[in-house]
Amino acid sequence: MKKDLVEILACPACRHHPLKLTVERETNGEVIDGMLACTSCGARYPIEEGIPNLLPPQ
Repeated sequence: MKKDLVEILACPACRHHPLKLTVERETNGEVIDGMLACTSCGARYPIEEGIPNLLPPQ
């Protein structure tokens, strides 16, 4: 996932943004593993193998 994509994402759970990006592993400016967290409701979305899982929490 490209880092600048965070600027256009909104939280699927509450429809508020911004999402805060935490990078665990990065290659050539792309996030391979990490976490996106909503600054409003606190919902967390993992990034695994470069793909953010933006399914709302159960």
